[in-house]
Amino acid sequence: MATWPLEFTIISTRRDSFETDNDELVRGRRVNLNLPTWLTVFRLALIPFVVGLIFVPAAGYSQASAALFGIALITDWLDGHLARRWNQASAFGAFLDPVADKLVVCAVLVMLVYRDPHYYVALSATIIVGRELTISALREWMAELGNRGIVSVGRIGKYKTAVQMVAIFIMLFNLGTGGKWYTAGIVLLASSAVLTLVSMINYLRQAWPHLIME
Repeated sequence: MATWPLEFTIISTRRDSFETDNDELVRGRRVNLNLPTWLTVFRLALIPFVVGLIFVPAAGYSQASAALFGIALITDWLDGHLARRWNQASAFGAFLDPVADKLVVCAVLVMLVYRDPHYYVALSATIIVGRELTISALREWMAELGNRGIVSVGRIGKYKTAVQMVAIFIMLFNLGTGGKWYTAGIVLLASSAVLTLVSMINYLRQAWPHLIME
């Protein structure tokens, strides 16, 4: 019977541009597929179901989509908690976790705009998705410069994420019904868009001295 963590080995035969013939080696690299990582993979697998249910303009489907989105949120918390508690944090998990988060959020926001194309929903969604793309590119560039820690997640970014997730859940659950709760979700989404801009400006301000040095 398999136990956690499961592992598999990736064999790399790539020749880096800076290596000589004598330096070229075949490397075995272990990628830990432990339970926290499998939870992240599961979150990725939920995306087509969450999106597909939003696409159905019938009663009950948006609530089912909201339920799956809630499960995705639980796995987002649980994978990080277990990785820290069981000391199973890995480079692969650290890469995959934010990718899963961004894909879930961006996919759902696109479908929310499809179902509710009002300008205030579209504008908030555009700001959030645009920020995610900008900061992802910034983090990659800062990593190239060896200064990735400068754009690590800050307090405002955490607040933004919390408000954003609650807003999306409320909007999904009340999609097509309107009412006060759906309006509250729209207000929270707009608030998260404001926090998104503030956090992006803070990241850019911190990274700017290092960017202009190049």
